[in-house]
Amino acid sequence: MRKFLVLLSLCSLLSSCVITKGKDGEPGKPGKNASNATSSTTFNQELATKLGADKYGMKPYVIVMLTTGSAKVEDKTKMGELMKGHLANIRKLSDEGKIVVAGPFLEKSKEDYRGMFIFNTQSKEEAEQWVKTDPAVMAGVFSYEIFPWYGSAALPMYLKYHKEIAKENP
Repeated sequence: MRKFLVLLSLCSLLSSCVITKGKDGEPGKPGKNASNATSSTTFNQELATKLGADKYGMKPYVIVMLTTGSAKVEDKTKMGELMKGHLANIRKLSDEGKIVVAGPFLEKSKEDYRGMFIFNTQSKEEAEQWVKTDPAVMAGVFSYEIFPWYGSAALPMYLKYHKEIAKENP
């Protein structure tokens, strides 16, 4: 019985410590670092306008899913050149603000998706023009499917920080 009471007291003490999130141990009052979005987040109209955000902070994009194309390139040198051109084209489109996300999938899918682009446009036609500038697409190594998508208008901002954390580019 004594062990039970000690255990009960210990559980009570621990749970009261976990539940208390207030400033200086005062329950119900947000602390300086509390995760209260309304008190710590300020709407930035200038940034929202610059990024093309709607009232939810979102905007339309176009996703292009790359699939395996019909061309079979056996020459490794030729394939290497196509992949270098593919990556250079991604960098070019990214530098122009057209691509906000690009990357390969790490596992095979039943749809045979190889990678994806998220283009900073709501026009499927414009996204198709951009994807057709890819040397691997032009050579038939990749084919593609195009989908309209709705996501955070802040998505393009991650590229700025990616450049700061990448030691090398492929």
